[in-house]
Amino acid sequence: QVQLVESGGGLVQAGGSLRLSCAASGRTFSNVAMGWFRQAPGKEREFVATISSSGSIVQYADSVKGRFTISRDNAKNTVYLQMVSLKPEDTAVYSCAGSRNAWTTGNQGNYNYWGQGTQVTVSS
Repeated sequence: QVQLVESGGGLVQAGGSLRLSCAASGRTFSNVAMGWFRQAPGKEREFVATISSSGSIVQYADSVKGRFTISRDNAKNTVYLQMVSLKPEDTAVYSCAGSRNAWTTGNQGNYNYWGQGTQVTVSS
């Protein structure tokens, strides 16, 4: 069983930056792909970014490409989401998720473990 705990959310002005962290328990963290998803009020959860087990492969949603960067530190069992040039439309609850595979895409069905989420609010 893998437990995921996100942190780093908060309130920021448009154009600002935040870095989210997701700490994972379990000894298999370095073997699995990790992803970030978000859900805005009244909307369905959507894919943000994913990273392979080694960190060598990443993929982003078009809406965040060039502004968000996903990374991981396997020694610390942590995955990060660096967000810059934030926009009000980035406001959402951000959740990290873990797969059982070394690589996977942004399909939510491919992820087996989910964190509780952290709120990100971007004011205009």
